Amino acid sequence: MKWTSGIKTASLLVLGVVLIIIISVLSVAYGTKPMSFGTVLNAIFHADPENIDHVIVRTSRIPRTAGALLIGAFLAVSGALMQGMTRNYLASPSIMGISDGSVFAVTLCMVFLPGASSMTMIVYSLAGSALGAFLVFGTAKLLPGGVSPLTLAVLGTIIGTFLGGVSQALAVYFQVSQDISFWYNARLHMMDPAVIRLALPFAAVGLVLALLMARPVTMLSLGDETAAGLGLKVGTIKMLTMLSVVLLTGISVAIAGKIAFIGLIIPHIVRFLVGQDYRRIIPCTVFAGAIFLALSDLISRYINFPFETPVGVVTALFGVPFFLYLIKTRGGGHHS
Repeated sequence: MKWTSGIKTASLLVLGVVLIIIISVLSVAYGTKPMSFGTVLNAIFHADPENIDHVIVRTSRIPRTAGALLIGAFLAVSGALMQGMTRNYLASPSIMGISDGSVFAVTLCMVFLPGASSMTMIVYSLAGSALGAFLVFGTAKLLPGGVSPLTLAVLGTIIGTFLGGVSQALAVYFQVSQDISFWYNARLHMMDPAVIRLALPFAAVGLVLALLMARPVTMLSLGDETAAGLGLKVGTIKMLTMLSVVLLTGISVAIAGKIAFIGLIIPHIVRFLVGQDYRRIIPCTVFAGAIFLALSDLISRYINFPFETPVGVVTALFGVPFFLYLIKTRGGGHHS
């Protein structure tokens, strides 16, 4: 049985690689200005700085595609870890206020440190995602029944909305709302390659941590008492898992702003395909999340062609019905 599930996982990963290659090629070739595949290949391998098409491919479309793949992967893994750790099928960075914490911190940075470097912005974003997680889970601990899925989701929404409201009030008062709008409506076409490069080391640590936590999180998803009975240091594992979530979410927001629902939808689809073992779930969510966001980005270019539609609109089209379906089918209980 284990052998067949291993083969299934390997097949899904191979399929994931193939789909990522196809979507990446389409994403670079198709946009407001259509280009032939020959032009794209020339731009990659024989770039001519005088050729405007080559400049568009190298400075805009490749970073955009790379960013979409990375952010999709990071947010999907964050969601999978949160769902496993809290045994809460509604857990995801956007619902639990973690993304809003990042946006709040980035707003503070833009208001009080105008002209801050990209690295400062990344650090603020990471600190903000930690703040969001601390506020939501800290408040949940104080409330009776606070860790039930629906209560946590409501708490996350309330705290997230509060942080978002304060951010917008600050942005309007200090007249930086134009600059900050990027962080509310993630616009992947404004991707900065320099920020992606700076963010990669943090993201690598987050992903390695996620893979190391895969087995312990599988045990946690059976329940804290069971995990402790199996010799797991529950508190330490939860801290390390949240560190991975904070790193991956904070980096995603720093690169492209807040994008909802990826961390909610993708882990459920992957669990349905590969089962409950997070050693298989984590690698598969990397690919599934990357594919989902890159595909959503591609769709977003054509909803209101030739104008850009924020990619969050597309993820919400998939995410909102899925969210309602989960609440209807799961009610307020834990996922096992």
